[in-house]
Amino acid sequence: MSENALRLLSPEFISELSNMELRARLIVEGFLIGMHRSPYHGFSVEFAEHRQYFPGDDIGNIDWKVYGRSDRLYIKEYEEETNLKAYILIDASSSMGFRRSGSVTKLQYAAYLAAGLTYLMMRQQDATGLAIYDEKVRRFFEPHLTYSYMKLLLTELSGLEPRSGTSTAGALSTLAERMKRRGLIIVISDFLDDRKNVITALKHFRHRKNEVIAFQVLDDSELNLDFPDDAVFTDMETGDRVSTQVSAMRSAYRRNVDAFVHGLKQECFENDIDYALLSTSTPFDKALTAYLTRRKKMY
Repeated sequence: MSENALRLLSPEFISELSNMELRARLIVEGFLIGMHRSPYHGFSVEFAEHRQYFPGDDIGNIDWKVYGRSDRLYIKEYEEETNLKAYILIDASSSMGFRRSGSVTKLQYAAYLAAGLTYLMMRQQDATGLAIYDEKVRRFFEPHLTYSYMKLLLTELSGLEPRSGTSTAGALSTLAERMKRRGLIIVISDFLDDRKNVITALKHFRHRKNEVIAFQVLDDSELNLDFPDDAVFTDMETGDRVSTQVSAMRSAYRRNVDAFVHGLKQECFENDIDYALLSTSTPFDKALTAYLTRRKKMY
């Protein structure tokens, strides 16, 4: 992958941009530069509205009548019978507000990833929805496929704030019941919850014939316990504090984290759920590749 593409996919670079739509567009452009071309193509269905032409769009969808009147390129967009119904579910609990080693919090990383996925999926004419949850479902948007709707989702993502405790299992089960049509479910969370309950909730989507991708987002310091030797830790959800000597517990901590991550990955694999571990310093191409891999399996 070229140096320019890697820069466009860097969380540090993306965090410096001025708005969420620009972040989403550059994440996808960086990804496509790395791939040289997108391997998937949408198809035309019932007309819904126009949006501005982007380089790489199918020129067959350009509305030349509009071009003749305005001297600007616009693409016809479509609403019904799309390739795919997709839902992006984001954990916005207090623990997702953590940042130490990276340039962004876990929630910021999740929001940027969700923005890039939304932009990419809608370019492929896949209707996209969004849900935000903590202890309960905070916001829910059904999947649609128009440029104006994409802007609505990106605006929601740009205003995300972490709050409250975590009930990933409960929130996901609630969402599974609300989703009436089968599709692709993308869950972005640190999954710092009871693993058995999390897997049960993810399996709920599978039982309803959905495809599922689980992205576990952690800060590097959470993976390695890379803190000063004498440290005071504060639980971001309960406020509880504990003092400890980090060097005395680092090895045991890493073993427990490795066991938790490996166990989650293994149980996802056993239930045909795609899983990817992402640190907040991981370029976004890893997650977009995982999405395209799962999407390809669906056709």
